Amino acid sequence: MDDRVIAPDGTPLAVQRRGSGPPLVLLAGQANDHTWWDSARGDFARTTITMDYRGTGASGKPDVPYSTPLFADDVVAVLDGLGIEQADVYGTSMGGRVAQWLAIRHPHRVRRLVLGCTSPGGRHAVERSAEVRRALLRPDARETLADLMYTPGWRATHPGPYRTLGDPSMPPHARKHHLRASDKHDAWDALPRITAPTLVLHGEDDRLTPAVNATLLAQRIPRARLHLFPAARHAYFEECRPHASTLVEDFLITAS
Repeated sequence: MDDRVIAPDGTPLAVQRRGSGPPLVLLAGQANDHTWWDSARGDFARTTITMDYRGTGASGKPDVPYSTPLFADDVVAVLDGLGIEQADVYGTSMGGRVAQWLAIRHPHRVRRLVLGCTSPGGRHAVERSAEVRRALLRPDARETLADLMYTPGWRATHPGPYRTLGDPSMPPHARKHHLRASDKHDAWDALPRITAPTLVLHGEDDRLTPAVNATLLAQRIPRARLHLFPAARHAYFEECRPHASTLVEDFLITAS
């Protein structure tokens, strides 16, 4: 079922509900819409809820500054619009940054938290290398991004199309606002306030968001658990499924 929710500032947000059972909010990466989760969402025996971030998909695209706390507030608007008091939350990449603020600022709305291929942001985070940054600015950046997302062996048997390389329909201003929102994320000082049981997941060979950030998050968030996927890159949640999805499902069932 597809829904439409209005954020507090009047921005329309496109929401997608699939399946049945306890609610699980799935948050995508920077400059991506809900199709980021197309491969994995069917792995979860629950009601999966995705949204198109403002600036993407069928949501509004206001030309104003965005931020990860603002995106978190949009998630709260979605939960309110669907009449959901509390949900499990699984955020990957920029979605993991958004999920951090959701758990920090609205702890009663998050039952269990999963943070994938993400970072605490700010001066404590370990940024991608200058070489990777330069590569992402070249004309063949889409090919570079695909290489950062998936290993060559997996791509050889999974030729795409890949749903994790950005929403091609985004206007330039929205793409710029997404980039700035992700780059300015800094939840370090507030991370110890997270009370939801937390699982941190990351690919060991992630050069887009280096895996050391997963260790930092797991050390900073009280009682967080950590799992690294050997040789996996940024899109571990797709390349390493169903193992990755099973780990999440088991955590959501057993965490206390």
